Amino acid sequence: MKRRPYAGTRYHKALSIGDLERIARRRLPNFVFEYIYGGADDEQTLARNRAIFDDYLFQPRTLTKVGKRDLATPLLGTACAMPLVIGPTGYNGLVTQNGDTKLATAAANKHIPFVLSNVSTTSLEDIADVEGVNAWMQIYFYRDRDYVRKLIERCRSAGYETLVVTTDSAIYGNREWDLRNFRKPMKLDARNLLHVLSRPRWIFDVLVPHGVPTFKNLGDLLPPGKDTVQGASAVIGEQLDPSLNWDDIAWLRDYWPGKLVLKGLLSGEEAEKAANLGVDGILLSNHGGRQLNHARSPLEVLPEARRLVGDRCQLYVDSGFRRGTDVVKALALGADAVWLGRATLYGLAAGGQAGVEHTLDILQREIDRTIGLLGCSSVSELRPEMVTH
Repeated sequence: MKRRPYAGTRYHKALSIGDLERIARRRLPNFVFEYIYGGADDEQTLARNRAIFDDYLFQPRTLTKVGKRDLATPLLGTACAMPLVIGPTGYNGLVTQNGDTKLATAAANKHIPFVLSNVSTTSLEDIADVEGVNAWMQIYFYRDRDYVRKLIERCRSAGYETLVVTTDSAIYGNREWDLRNFRKPMKLDARNLLHVLSRPRWIFDVLVPHGVPTFKNLGDLLPPGKDTVQGASAVIGEQLDPSLNWDDIAWLRDYWPGKLVLKGLLSGEEAEKAANLGVDGILLSNHGGRQLNHARSPLEVLPEARRLVGDRCQLYVDSGFRRGTDVVKALALGADAVWLGRATLYGLAAGGQAGVEHTLDILQREIDRTIGLLGCSSVSELRPEMVTH
């Protein structure tokens, strides 16, 4: 009998993130799925992010008296249920209505942090009001630094304690497969318009009755009437500042009294420099393969970055994580936590908030099983020698 993966659309039947990805593909219009799935240029970085995990093998221990496993992890001073963070992803209202709120609520229910994107379709104030949420806010450095200051003050007023600054998106990556769905900027071609009609559930969830979702945290950056996707995309492209440098990070470190995380570093040398500036966390990332093609995988940079950073700040990784075994390899090599992007978006597309929680349940079980098979009772017992390259 031929092996066949799950071919339905019920999220609770999914046994893996791969199953949820296939459900998301069946539920979403092509242009939305491609926006989530695709990478830059010929997508070698995207492919490398998955292939790299095959280069690392486990060296398990047996007869170690493994008991009930403990995945609890302190992240920036807060006890979390497991070493996972739902990372910032933009325009989640296009996946499902109130997508950001559903992600944040799922994170709160599973006792892990949620990072809200600067280009979200839910206001940072509304996310801060989600019961029990440990919300962090991601920001870009725009040319309009007055807007950056105002955004930071909004975060302070709303009670955010952690800012995440993305450093690798000052210039847009070339996402060709995404662009091919449009006849001109933000105008779908005929083939994709017809495909949207084949997704009535999505239409009545996302487009009816409120129309195409708009950006809620760009405020004074956008001229009146420019908060639509088409208008905002043009303005954001002009406002992203490729002159972003270490002086800007030093200014922000002085200006912002809370926790500060830098997202997008991809070298041990830069990680060390960030630690010297007094940041609280570093996310090693190639932006999920969406920016620079042929970039290194964060997993390759991780051991060197941990050696140079030491215990001066926490170290996180993202890009390509689909299995609990992937997460455990990163933890053993020195990461404090793994940030999720596509994995939780597939759950969101497959089943809304419940789908995201199902995603996290799958990964929690896989992490728990993997550390037990390695001979560990907690994630704190993981060591580099348990993984060979």
